[in-house]
Amino acid sequence: MSSSVSPGAAPAEAAPVFSLEFFPPRDSAAQEKLVRAAEQLHGLHPHFASVTFGAGGSTRDGTMLAVSMLQKLDYEVAPHLSCIGSTAESLRDVLYTYRQAGIRRLVALRGDMPSGMGDMGELRHARDLVDFIRRETGDWFHIEVAAYPEMHPQAQGPEADLDRFVEKMQAGADSAITQYFFNADAYFDFVDRATAKGVLAPIVPGIMPITNFTQLARFSDMCGAEIPRWIRLRLASYGDDRASIRAFGHDVVTELCQTLLDGGAPGLHFYTMNQADATQAVWKELER
Repeated sequence: MSSSVSPGAAPAEAAPVFSLEFFPPRDSAAQEKLVRAAEQLHGLHPHFASVTFGAGGSTRDGTMLAVSMLQKLDYEVAPHLSCIGSTAESLRDVLYTYRQAGIRRLVALRGDMPSGMGDMGELRHARDLVDFIRRETGDWFHIEVAAYPEMHPQAQGPEADLDRFVEKMQAGADSAITQYFFNADAYFDFVDRATAKGVLAPIVPGIMPITNFTQLARFSDMCGAEIPRWIRLRLASYGDDRASIRAFGHDVVTELCQTLLDGGAPGLHFYTMNQADATQAVWKELER
């Protein structure tokens, strides 16, 4: 089930694996936007595209719709699946639906509890979900899990957070995708520490293109991703000059990606925010 590939480096003969993330559209206009972005990015030949799953399964139907849309565009799709607030029976139904649709890859997450929901559900941790998927479906799915180079914001500490990650891998995960970050050293340190605890599966860096400083700052504050002070100050200095924000963001993210690949990262996973241009620009720069 788990790969023997070293997390810090892809096999010498293997090219880095690039992948994408989309989120479920909420209306017809957003559906059209997703299709346009997906069509544009498909030309880059991503290895797969993941689709997010709302807190407590709140976007379950939207996730399945987005999965179907991307399959029609000839993507290999990896739906997110979270266990918080879900019953074992409902999760079993989702797994059956995805198997019937030919899905072979999942991103297994604990997920967030929706506001006002008091029932945590039958499975309370991502390791429980990974174990459940394996018991229900064997090796049918390639299971991705989340990793947090800068620590999950709810973790008790860096070592406790790393231990929870190791438990997910031991439960049967095949590989991991990290929360986005802007400090390559945080990623390499995390990989080294995970390796020391016996994790041999690929740990793929998550990459967030920079296009909107206000949005990025809000997301980063919520998920605990640090924006280095020098980057934050430069972005803030551009005010409403979106062109300058995008140009500076492109340079920062491209350099980060190149540093990660040069250091042996097995691939990159781009959080597209259902937009194509910024991800496409970085990707093409790396291919030069």
